[in-house]
Amino acid sequence: MREVMPQLRRWLAQGTPFALATVVGARGSAPRDPGAVMAVSATGEVLGSVSGGCVEGAVYEAALDVLETGEPRRETYGISDEQAFSVGLTCGGIIHILIWPAVPATLISQVLGSVEREQPVALATVIGGPAPLGAQRCVWQDRSEGALGDNGLDAAVTDDARGLLAQGMTATERYGPRGRRRMDDIEVFVQSFAPPPRMLIYGANDFAVALSHTGAHLGYRVTVCDARPVFATARRFPHAHEVVCEWPHDHLARTGADERTVICVLTHDPKFDVPVLTAALRTPAAYIGVMGSRRTHADRTARLREEGVTDDQLARLASPIGLDLGARTPEETAVSIAAEIIRRRWCGTGFPLSGLTGDIHRNGPPQTAVPARPRASLPAGAAHHSGDGHPSG
Repeated sequence: MREVMPQLRRWLAQGTPFALATVVGARGSAPRDPGAVMAVSATGEVLGSVSGGCVEGAVYEAALDVLETGEPRRETYGISDEQAFSVGLTCGGIIHILIWPAVPATLISQVLGSVEREQPVALATVIGGPAPLGAQRCVWQDRSEGALGDNGLDAAVTDDARGLLAQGMTATERYGPRGRRRMDDIEVFVQSFAPPPRMLIYGANDFAVALSHTGAHLGYRVTVCDARPVFATARRFPHAHEVVCEWPHDHLARTGADERTVICVLTHDPKFDVPVLTAALRTPAAYIGVMGSRRTHADRTARLREEGVTDDQLARLASPIGLDLGARTPEETAVSIAAEIIRRRWCGTGFPLSGLTGDIHRNGPPQTAVPARPRASLPAGAAHHSGDGHPSG
């Protein structure tokens, strides 16, 4: 929903009625995950997407109907019949969409305001069962607002929503009457809006400029840090949310890292990268990568072991950083690093989709790789390049 929030705020300020269509369930090779949103205003304007184009026309018409009746509705879209020209998903998946009028305005307004202030908030919505369809409750860590039709259900959902919010997770929870657990009469979709994950980039060089742009585009809150004031300037990093002039290990000790943080060390200098990596590998960060050739990696590993870093901690280190895309330029290298971060986040294989079996959009185990042809050897005298765009030395 983040990408459409500025316009939603404008609609609210202008008093423009609108409906929100939210993907609340997906199965198979569905194009969008639960939480994807499409908004339709009473004037016919459309924002966002729930399927990448397959069913948007049908959802648009349903949203206009919801705006006219004021009644929420749940729609299911599966495989389309091309000969009958029926609406459906050509990818073969199934998606469930809840379409609801954005009322009461105060509730959705509070959600949007909390997200803008980077204050964690969860929106719980009844999507099935005997409870009122579309009933909603906003949940923060210290308070809650809205009602789902039963005090016991309100209490159970509030408790579960706070647990999901702490993990930054969106999920469908099921309850019995009065919020009893281990029953599935009532379906409640809980959408978490946690603050954006952070990307900490250490080293203010051209590769960091490109990576800060890519990281911001992927939705990370990007911080660039370097101890050299001539390089660590906001003007050099227009896409970073924060530029800090400080020794990297001091900055990491001050700011910390959680399970969603990614750390990219691009300093290429032992006096910078060894201290910050020693600290980083003792955090729960989701990804820790460091730039350098294989020779640099071997030397760095020895230095880290001297600092007391264990083999288990070293196993977490992506070094050389990035996937092997043959990257050379800073921009290509940024794509290589981003690809590795995405692969780790979603447990992808990193192989070409054309050589894999199974669903393209999946939440299950990794796909099976078709045996690939051997990689061509380098010509005599050619330099071997690591995945970070630097010739190995």
